[in-house]
Amino acid sequence: MPHPVSAPNTPSAIWPAAWRLPAFRYRLLLTLALLIGLVASLPHFFAWIQARPGTPLPDPLLTLLPVHDVSWFIFIIIYLSVGATLAYVLPRPYVLLRLLAAYWLMHMSRVILLSLLPLEPPIGLLPLRDPIIDTFIYVAAGPITKDLFFSGHTATVMLLALATKGTRRWWLLAATAAVGLLVLVQHVHYTYDVLAAPVFALGCYWLAGFWARFEKSA
Repeated sequence: MPHPVSAPNTPSAIWPAAWRLPAFRYRLLLTLALLIGLVASLPHFFAWIQARPGTPLPDPLLTLLPVHDVSWFIFIIIYLSVGATLAYVLPRPYVLLRLLAAYWLMHMSRVILLSLLPLEPPIGLLPLRDPIIDTFIYVAAGPITKDLFFSGHTATVMLLALATKGTRRWWLLAATAAVGLLVLVQHVHYTYDVLAAPVFALGCYWLAGFWARFEKSA
């Protein structure tokens, strides 16, 4: 979705022009506050979903995949994707705002769906340990295994792809597919979780476009 704001196109001029817009400052600061609030509440939320009983799902495709611990591959791909995306969005304040808003919407969608769909983890799951997320967000005594529908790792990389353009986007789309496959290899998600992730990412990014759109008169 385009951002029809009158602003110079050079990176050094776009941020000052955007920051002069009260609406942009308000939305960016509010989005950051919502993200901080979300991060603060997630440890309690994940402790709750981990403690409650759930329902196992049949997954014929998952039963065909051999189980391997590919955590390092997953996080190398994810953090390289984050770095490549930040290099693209940081000079583009409206794209950054849209990505941050989409990320918040994606997590709120997961909170709602995880609340409504209590599931047991797939058979053969090998715990996925994220050195950053587990330290600052999950902060649980044991691994979180019921963080299932939908795959947040896959959806996150898909959001990064949507926020970029050109060759970078194609590489990030390939990274999305790779992360989706690897979390299945590790059996930390059902196939349904991975297939649903890009759909929810697309929906959240589309909705965030309204939050990051400003009229010329703004």
